[in-house]
Amino acid sequence: MLSEHPVVLFMKGSPDAPRCGFSAKAVGILGGMLDSYHTVDVLEDAEIREGIKIYGSWPTVPQLYVSGELVGGSDIIESMLNSGELHGLFGLAAPDRTPPVITIAPAAAQAIRQAMSDVEDGVGLHMSVDPRFNAQFALKPIEGTEIVSEADGIRIHLDLASAARARGVEVEWVENARGSGLAIRNPNAPPAVQSIDVAALAERVAAGSITVVDVRGPDSRGAAPFPLAHQVLDEDSHDRLAALSKDAPLAFICNRGNSSRQAAEHFRGHGFRDVFNVEGGMEAWTSRSI
Repeated sequence: MLSEHPVVLFMKGSPDAPRCGFSAKAVGILGGMLDSYHTVDVLEDAEIREGIKIYGSWPTVPQLYVSGELVGGSDIIESMLNSGELHGLFGLAAPDRTPPVITIAPAAAQAIRQAMSDVEDGVGLHMSVDPRFNAQFALKPIEGTEIVSEADGIRIHLDLASAARARGVEVEWVENARGSGLAIRNPNAPPAVQSIDVAALAERVAAGSITVVDVRGPDSRGAAPFPLAHQVLDEDSHDRLAALSKDAPLAFICNRGNSSRQAAEHFRGHGFRDVFNVEGGMEAWTSRSI
């Protein structure tokens, strides 16, 4: 396997559905650098899961191999990314280390300063932005390889991958019925999932301007099939659908509109920018037909 593929990541789960945080971190980094690489889900093969620990004298998963040589786990991958070594290993140009422009509202800046008032030396404010553009702050030691952005006198430390995803981020302080706290708005994130009713869906399907994806199981589809052109979401079709243009309009439908919203959010997380949930699902469609 290592001789057949130049880059191999042994991980838990798959790139689309990693099953541990360390594997998610690794695929988030590699996915932003490489068009393709080979992965092995160690949870599906106990022999490989235990064998690679012996083969590479490395006790944990994930494990990255490049040209047959062990690179290391997620922490080493992240460290090499931030230092630029990973780019050199893959033959890529040196990374852009320009600090992103981040805006912090006055009330948010005051709250951050208060939270950092007794932080010990060597600890800084870090922002991480994952491949799905979920952002969060943390106080942790400064390694020295981070990209540092400054806003309203506050220094924000970012790893290389997060820095690219954080350009234009706005940090605000919000107060509502659920409480108060920091809110991070990221203009790079795909737009929110939109709602579409069955009448509008029928018009767009007739015009050929949207792809309907039925997320129901075989029994439900057989009992009440969606009568117009559509795709089915299952294990076999997931990767094919995920490979569509990220600008392709997608409408997800289920029985009532709950499971389809979860599927819509999943594909939004893959970067799709024109995603709809069919409100009321097939129950609403059947009522309309009557």
